[in-house]
Amino acid sequence: MNFSHIIGNDNIKQLLSNSIKANNILHSYMFIGNEGIGKSLFASEFAKMILCNASTPNEKSCDNCNSCIGFNTNNHPDFMIVDLEDSKSIKIDQIRYLQEKIAEKPIVSNRKVYIINNSDTMTKEAQNCLLKTLEEPPSYAVIILISSNESNLLNTIKSRCTKISFTKLNNDEILDYFKRNNIEFNFNQNILQACNGSIGKAIRIKDESNNYNIIDDVLNNIRTKDISYIWNNSEILYKSKDSIDDLLDYINIILMNKLLSTNDIRYVNCVKIVEKTKKKLSSNANYDMSIDNMLLNIWEEFNEEYCWN
Repeated sequence: MNFSHIIGNDNIKQLLSNSIKANNILHSYMFIGNEGIGKSLFASEFAKMILCNASTPNEKSCDNCNSCIGFNTNNHPDFMIVDLEDSKSIKIDQIRYLQEKIAEKPIVSNRKVYIINNSDTMTKEAQNCLLKTLEEPPSYAVIILISSNESNLLNTIKSRCTKISFTKLNNDEILDYFKRNNIEFNFNQNILQACNGSIGKAIRIKDESNNYNIIDDVLNNIRTKDISYIWNNSEILYKSKDSIDDLLDYINIILMNKLLSTNDIRYVNCVKIVEKTKKKLSSNANYDMSIDNMLLNIWEEFNEEYCWN
């Protein structure tokens, strides 16, 4: 296998393939970029290529050696993925375990590869612990940190890793992914914008498409329906606390596109209302009341004759 099954970022495919062919593998990498654009897939395929026991370096894994077979069956002793332990952070004990394992010499391959998913969620203690390994890694070790928010990582961590920046996928690449995988979904322009260049987000939107359709309906009726209709038909916003940022972003995408098509300044005011709501929610304001006020204020922008003076 090689990177051909992964959509987008062709320049990175070439860069990593060339490093394999030249046998120029570094000890630590940092894959950075938006969530859901393929960083973990790239890291996994790169790890498989590094570990492959083919007699000469090649730009793809052979899929026949003991290493490749072990990798494909999730049973490779020289490969490990570290990820969120409690859906919130990577703890120091996880990094200490990584250090114990990395100190052991390879069993099947000539190298050992460790991927740290969501590395920006490492606690400060975990990061400081990892720093010791990054400063003096074993000659056979390769560590790949995957991050969507590198600002959460210590500068000392970042300075010891080779940074590889992944770009967002374009709309055609997202559509191509769905076509390749025989996933049926009707994208409109608003939905494509909401995907923000991320296949992961596109799949999440597909799975929650009914929620997005409801938001479309509410905003399309904001000028013609009374506030009770808007509140009653926006129930999904009250039930989606965990994904509210995505839904509020989608509301703003609709509002901005309506602004572009109508040049109605009221849509600008509505965008400001949504952004204000985001700030309130990030400050732990009362959730239901914040959504109530947002919908009311947006509705009032287009129904001034019914508002109190």
